[in-house]
Amino acid sequence: MASKKTSKTPRIDPKKLSFEKAVAELELIIERIEQGEVGLEESLDEYRRGAQLITRCRDVLDVAQQQIEKISAQETAD
Repeated sequence: MASKKTSKTPRIDPKKLSFEKAVAELELIIERIEQGEVGLEESLDEYRRGAQLITRCRDVLDVAQQQIEKISAQETAD
């Protein structure tokens, strides 16, 4: 049976994480769930956290895409 590790580290609000830190945490969550390192209840908590991190990453990417489109439009206008 796989050993169960629990995460006691306080979690930072995903909105305050950089894109890179959110992705890194998401990768750790996926790894822990896939390796069976967490029980069912903790897996659900990790899944919820992962969903929050995915939302954060999408938000950051959306802003970046808007900035790129704005820069491209300015370059085309010049």
